[in-house]
Amino acid sequence: MKFLALGDSFTEGVGDISMVRPNRVRGWADRVAEVLCTQGNWQYANLAIRGKKIGQVINQQLDAGLALKPDLVTIYAGGNDILRPSADLDALMRGYDGMVRRFIEAGSTVVLFTGFDTVDSPLFNKTRPRTAIYNEKIREIADNHGAIVADYWRWREFSDLRYWAGDRLHMNEFGHTLMAYKVLELLGKHNIADPQWVEQINLPGLPELPVNSRGERLRQDMGWAREHLGPWVKRRLTGTSSGDTLSARYPDYVKLS
Repeated sequence: MKFLALGDSFTEGVGDISMVRPNRVRGWADRVAEVLCTQGNWQYANLAIRGKKIGQVINQQLDAGLALKPDLVTIYAGGNDILRPSADLDALMRGYDGMVRRFIEAGSTVVLFTGFDTVDSPLFNKTRPRTAIYNEKIREIADNHGAIVADYWRWREFSDLRYWAGDRLHMNEFGHTLMAYKVLELLGKHNIADPQWVEQINLPGLPELPVNSRGERLRQDMGWAREHLGPWVKRRLTGTSSGDTLSARYPDYVKLS
């Protein structure tokens, strides 16, 4: 059996640091693949690269993905488009629909993700209406083609700040571990994986939430702006991406353990 992961930083694994993995990240898809490969006869490929938008995933990952003839495909792209108010989500999601259709017609089982609900995020809550539109499109695509939906929007556990990395945009190792658990649990419910395999995902205890003074929070916000917001704005202004110099982590099938 062959598992293929497509998309952007969410699926590449950004925020889950590993110095021994390609691009120095691990991520939920790797963690799911580790269980599939050790508990069953699975292989794994991951074409996701940070910074990619929907059109880039379609143009750069679709044909390569189809050539790998996967049994199972996970697709998440759109977060980078949602952050851009000028992006035409209706047009982009028509392309998304075509991408899903081609994998379904090729005989793959497809898992799609809704976007995260940013209601509690003072930084990104203005994107919530666009994410809701995106999510409805995802559910419509899934209904039309028989894809499975991993409903990130409704997984409220991820609202806990302890699941998020210092850039406040990506999950950390705790978040990626929980996401791996959720995805493997979903695969078990749909008889794609053994339902008991989810027990191989070890959910570590979360650290205690720090109690910070107003001054400390302000210093943290200023540090975040220097380290993360400033470079992000610069990339937007220069038309560059954090993934421009990176290659797919696993462009062909491997067995992880």
